[in-house]
Amino acid sequence: MKKEKWLEQLKGKVPENALSYCFSLWEEEPFVIELTKSRRSKLGDFRYRRDKSIQKITINHDLNQYQFLITYIHEVAHHRVFSQHKERIGKGIMPHGIEWKRSFKWLMAPVLHERVFPKDVLIPLKLHMSNPKASTGADLFLMKELRKYDKDAVKFEQPFLGDLPQHAHFELRERVFKKIRTQRSRVLCQEISTGRNYLISNNALVKQVDGPGDVPF
Repeated sequence: MKKEKWLEQLKGKVPENALSYCFSLWEEEPFVIELTKSRRSKLGDFRYRRDKSIQKITINHDLNQYQFLITYIHEVAHHRVFSQHKERIGKGIMPHGIEWKRSFKWLMAPVLHERVFPKDVLIPLKLHMSNPKASTGADLFLMKELRKYDKDAVKFEQPFLGDLPQHAHFELRERVFKKIRTQRSRVLCQEISTGRNYLISNNALVKQVDGPGDVPF
């Protein structure tokens, strides 16, 4: 694929100053990139296929340019790790283990500056990259800054689950829950209608509702 054609598919998807770098990562070790519809469970995906000479990376099409860039490099890091350690796949190589962390940090380093990311994103992003997690979604502070740049302004009217007080009632996907306690990056919650407990990401966007016995002022 010619450089101009490749760049066209990511033009406007990532910050302008990172576009050439994204191309260089592809040029060093080509792969298929596919933009998909929005997925609730993940922002991007890479699955190594032994029967394919060219691997594929997928990324949600509607991510803001900063989230898209982070996700792109996140998936490229997976691609590099699995292509370099084919013989160890399933034998000690974890999807987000030390090899991936090392690769992700190395590949992100060239774009960790204010010519690519705004300062409000760059500060928590640098902290995140000191020991990257499986998803930026596990980092509440980073996600708060990244979501400022989402196109859907309605999202900003909704609080994060992690910001609600303990015992608060909230609605998520037309179901009502009670927040019990935070457990690292997730929150133990009880569904009101069934009494069942669930672990929900602390950066889930929710709608706070009145609980039983709440008195309006």
